[in-house]
Amino acid sequence: MTTVRLLKYEGLGNDFLICLDPAGLPRDAVAGEAARAAFARFVCDRRRGLGADGLIVAEAPELGGDVAMNLRNSDGAPAETSGNGLRCLALCLVDEGLVKGSDVLVETVAGLRACAVRSAPVAGCAEVRAEMGDVVVGERDEPAAELPDSWRARRADTGNPHLVLFGGALEELDIEGVGRRLETAREGGQNVEAIAPAGGSLDLVVWERGAGRTQACGSGSVAAAAVARSLGLVGDTVEVHNPGGTLMVELAAHDGSLVAFLSGPACRIGRVDLTFDAGGVLS
Repeated sequence: MTTVRLLKYEGLGNDFLICLDPAGLPRDAVAGEAARAAFARFVCDRRRGLGADGLIVAEAPELGGDVAMNLRNSDGAPAETSGNGLRCLALCLVDEGLVKGSDVLVETVAGLRACAVRSAPVAGCAEVRAEMGDVVVGERDEPAAELPDSWRARRADTGNPHLVLFGGALEELDIEGVGRRLETAREGGQNVEAIAPAGGSLDLVVWERGAGRTQACGSGSVAAAAVARSLGLVGDTVEVHNPGGTLMVELAAHDGSLVAFLSGPACRIGRVDLTFDAGGVLS
């Protein structure tokens, strides 16, 4: 029998299961791509599993970081990065005493990301800031026949792909219907955010690639802020109001690039031990 411990964290309702000991995973879920995807789908299922928007497996670093983040969305597909996932992983490592101090350097498919737990946890929650790297905003609007007449769309890349929708009232947009269709309009899929300016800040709803409608999206908030900045709707520091709460995005020009930082709360929910044998999950 094999027992794997999963810790559950959330950032504004965007929740993740975190495995700090990959050796405890069922052997097939370590070695085989299909089995890894199936394991992620199982544990993330909200009716037949534990429930989460994604699974993070902390792996041995190779590029000088403290940890490497292997992230899968709830549909089992791998993802390059996640702003809320980064912040949750950083807090988890600090909580478990696996790093010295409150700074964590995370290796992702999108590059190294420095994170900092900026407050002492209170009731399991702490303020966490994550470096999100370069943001690239498309120079022109993208065609999107699925949108109402007043809406426009522009791409942004935060290490993972986004399509940001703007130009209308959020309540008139069916983000689930539009998001489901636009998610697959790019090869490999994309996250879809709809935004509306709100007095120097942004209101946002999101359809996440591989997870569907979520309470918050960290990388999506960064993409939204960067697109809104390029349109002159906001400045360099932007409050992004997700359905689950507010994230702060800081944007700065550096060496010809636009660099982003993401801040907001992350919270520990709890932990669970799953026991496996050759037949699968026992408890």
